[in-house]
Amino acid sequence: MTVRRDFSVFLDNLKIKNKNKISSRYESITKNLNEQFRGLENDKTSYSLQAGSYGRYSGIQGISDLDMLYILPPSTWPTYRKDPSKALDHAKDAIKKTYKTSKVKKDRNVVVVEMQDFTFEVVPVFEWQGVFKYPDTYNGGLWRKCNTRAELQAFRELNTERKDNLRKLAKMIRAWKARNDIQMSGFLIDTLCYNFFKDNTDYDKASFGSFDKMVRDFFQYLTKEPEKTYYYAFGSNSQVGIKKAFQADAQIALENAIEAIEARESGYEDKCNQRYKAIFGTKFPNREAKQAAAVNEQFIEELFDLDITNQIIIDCEVKSDLMTRMLSSIKFVGERIQHQRKLHFFVKQTDIGEDYEVKWKVRNRGDEADKLRNHRGEIMDDDGSKTRIETANFYGDHTVECYAIRNNTVIARHEITVPIE
Repeated sequence: MTVRRDFSVFLDNLKIKNKNKISSRYESITKNLNEQFRGLENDKTSYSLQAGSYGRYSGIQGISDLDMLYILPPSTWPTYRKDPSKALDHAKDAIKKTYKTSKVKKDRNVVVVEMQDFTFEVVPVFEWQGVFKYPDTYNGGLWRKCNTRAELQAFRELNTERKDNLRKLAKMIRAWKARNDIQMSGFLIDTLCYNFFKDNTDYDKASFGSFDKMVRDFFQYLTKEPEKTYYYAFGSNSQVGIKKAFQADAQIALENAIEAIEARESGYEDKCNQRYKAIFGTKFPNREAKQAAAVNEQFIEELFDLDITNQIIIDCEVKSDLMTRMLSSIKFVGERIQHQRKLHFFVKQTDIGEDYEVKWKVRNRGDEADKLRNHRGEIMDDDGSKTRIETANFYGDHTVECYAIRNNTVIARHEITVPIE
């Protein structure tokens, strides 16, 4: 595997797979709070703000702690000004109307909603000129200030300037944290990644093929940082605490990163893969051995950047002289396609609104493909129709994959198996 393919697959493995479920929970909580504080029915999006790593798009698969701000009506300030605890109580009561079986509790600054798969921390806030006041129930109760919007904006702006590499690095460092039990908050990770990129333009135009060097340089940057008790956050200059010095752990990661690069350059692919797995864990892809039978196979990750943000679904019309059947229907009843049938592959469904380019890959598999040495596997251009015509020639569980590409980046992909008798 190349550097490009390694890191594009790695980042794809880190993508949050249950975004729809998370969004549904955010919307449900927002709906309850809008009913409680504003009398709005079925408003699932207004007056709430996703914060934390999920709001900065730097979270990874397995995320369980989710942060949310709910903006209270200014008219309620007299009610809660001297009693911030009451704001938390009212928010807690509203949330419990839906989440009756979940543990919903008040904890100093937040309402904690402990669900089976997630924990939400909901903060009722007042907003004045972009600055939030949030409740603190300790020492008799008061309202403190935070500047979450400025943090989100600063992170987003630098990420855009650095071609989305800030967000990608932050995701990879979260994998390092999880694999090696690094005592580092998500906010600290994002702050360190932000600082690394702030005055560093070396990777402004970097793609996945340069990520081995970028990771190495980041760990080297960490090893040179002086030990501190806190950093100043991007955008807000609030203090981000440090649980434990990270320099020694970063040194180990740096040594592994250097050895991985040297091993790849010397042709020791297994050693390279082992070193990256020592840094990032099982989300880093396994090494794939080269197969002589598929020497011409191409991999989309080696040709384009990969950022799967959309969905595309393909199907196939299986045509004979007498009738046309859908491949999905044939597979549903456990049948196989007879020889010499015409196969018309097409995009059945997609949520991509704007123009996009399509490419195809056909991969023959099985004993017959091995015998004939006919495996194919090249990435092929579409003719503009978003369709592909093939013929069923010989036995095997072959595959056809479709890629949607925009701005030289794969944004959606779908693979189907084509069982030929």
